[in-house]
Amino acid sequence: MTDRDRQPDDATPPTGEPVVSKPYIMPDDPEPGSVELLQKEAAEAHDRMLRTLAEMENLRKRTAKEVADAKLYGVTGFARDVLDIADNLQRALDAVPAEARAAADSGLTALIEGVELTERSLLNALEKHGVKKLDPQGQKFDPNFHQAMYEVPDASVPAGTVVQVMQAGYTIGERVLRPALVGVAKGGAKAAVAANSNESN
Repeated sequence: MTDRDRQPDDATPPTGEPVVSKPYIMPDDPEPGSVELLQKEAAEAHDRMLRTLAEMENLRKRTAKEVADAKLYGVTGFARDVLDIADNLQRALDAVPAEARAAADSGLTALIEGVELTERSLLNALEKHGVKKLDPQGQKFDPNFHQAMYEVPDASVPAGTVVQVMQAGYTIGERVLRPALVGVAKGGAKAAVAANSNESN
């Protein structure tokens, strides 16, 4: 007997009907629960899409703010370095006494005017880029913008008033680039009024 003549033991005789493992479902006949499943998937996809859109809008706003901040505050380091130049120009002007200015010859007057013009030009250039000079003289002391170096006994102004400015302060945008170094009044009008009311009692 050859291999061809042998038949497998598990072979079943062929019948006229084809063998189908699962019954065929027509596409028009949906499976039970498939509509609810599709609605759930559509709702989840819609929710994911809305969340993605919200995240993209938040990212766009954050990026726009970061770009605006970079434009405004990008010159911070450079501006700090330039402030030393502005201080030196101011010191040069302060070094010339008022009587020397009044009695100055034309050469010294031209030099003083040139230094003043250079200082104004520098401050205008800084202001063009968002850097503004603080002039706290006579204002109430604000620790966010001023740094108190000492107290001055002065009863003519209210306590906590800036009476002397040792070094000008600067802001860039809404941030402090450098606080103003100031002398603050001590005692002042409030203390004087309180002392007078205590003496009268």
